[in-house]
Amino acid sequence: MPSPAVDDYLKTVYAHTEWQDAPITPSVLAAKLGVAPSSVTEMVKKLAAQGLVAHEPYRAVRLTPEGERRALEMTRRHRLIETWLVRDFGYAWDEVHDEAEVLEHTISDRLLAAIDERLGHPRFDPHGDAIPDADGRVEREPFVLLADAAPGHVGRVLRVSDRDPELLRAIEEAGIDVGSPLRAGDEVPAGAEQVIWISA
Repeated sequence: MPSPAVDDYLKTVYAHTEWQDAPITPSVLAAKLGVAPSSVTEMVKKLAAQGLVAHEPYRAVRLTPEGERRALEMTRRHRLIETWLVRDFGYAWDEVHDEAEVLEHTISDRLLAAIDERLGHPRFDPHGDAIPDADGRVEREPFVLLADAAPGHVGRVLRVSDRDPELLRAIEEAGIDVGSPLRAGDEVPAGAEQVIWISA
């Protein structure tokens, strides 16, 4: 049965490996969700019993094909709602995450399809994260974290993490946005090199 808690876990596991390769451990999952490690242990057992994740004690948590399908559905909902709030309601990119966290669990599939249609089937949300299509397909070009890019490398900003609203505002004030050209080594707000991905 659909459950906001289950969906949040699956979406978090998916998002963790979307822009880097290291799998997520239960302790990292607990930190990202802001819950006790014991709560994660119990939920991961339930998810494994439902065939949504594969997990061995003290090892990484990985999505099964069914878990990934469901995670992509929720990711699509979240990112379409963020895009809708920015385009149609004038929200800033640092204001939409928490709103989308609430709305993604409540709107109907019909309304989601209407939002997608109204927006012209966008491929990326305001932060540059890919919006899975209705079949769960994701398109993304080669990328590198700004902190890992070779000095002098020039790329377009592909994605800015939405986890820190204050840092998002500082990045915006510095004139950096998705699509902006950026050179590795140029001055950016403190911490920005850890939350900006550019084209490889």
